[in-house]
Amino acid sequence: MRSITTFDLQYAHRFYGFRGEAQYLHGHTGTLTIEVEDSVNSGVNMVFPCNEIKKTAWEVLKNFDHALVLRKDDPLLPAVLDVYEKQGIRNGAPNNELRGPAFRTELATAYPECRLVVTEETLTVEGMIKIVYDLLKDKLNIVRLTFTSGDNAASEKYEPHLHIERCPLCGIALQENGVCPKCGYKKDIK
Repeated sequence: MRSITTFDLQYAHRFYGFRGEAQYLHGHTGTLTIEVEDSVNSGVNMVFPCNEIKKTAWEVLKNFDHALVLRKDDPLLPAVLDVYEKQGIRNGAPNNELRGPAFRTELATAYPECRLVVTEETLTVEGMIKIVYDLLKDKLNIVRLTFTSGDNAASEKYEPHLHIERCPLCGIALQENGVCPKCGYKKDIK
């Protein structure tokens, strides 16, 4: 069975080198749907609490919300960073509170202090799915990701590969020591 949750992300990007309207800097509201699969936890009668999926995923996804996403070779990138430097906001501003932890993968690097994500490839809906899966594949048992943005949509299926020990009282993942970080339940380890 699956638990399914969605996120709305506001972001700006452009298709550097593209011949068409998307070559111009523009913004989107994108909707990401995450489907997580596992057996139904008999203690709480659910696969995985959707609010816990949201909490786990949001830690990295908030780096994309209200962010500028540019390809690493886009000539706008140094110009944007120069403007941020001149404004004194390149290393963050007091009102920049929507920040996740910085990350660096083969596909993308997040600079949360300046609400910027730099990608290896142009950020398309397909590209977003690849990045999100790479960031969350070891945290959630993802079986499908769908991302829609404007008239564009893409979806990818994955084989479940994780076994996550979950709390029988609240359904969230137990820590390595068998303790629930939410309610304090302790697994009887024999």
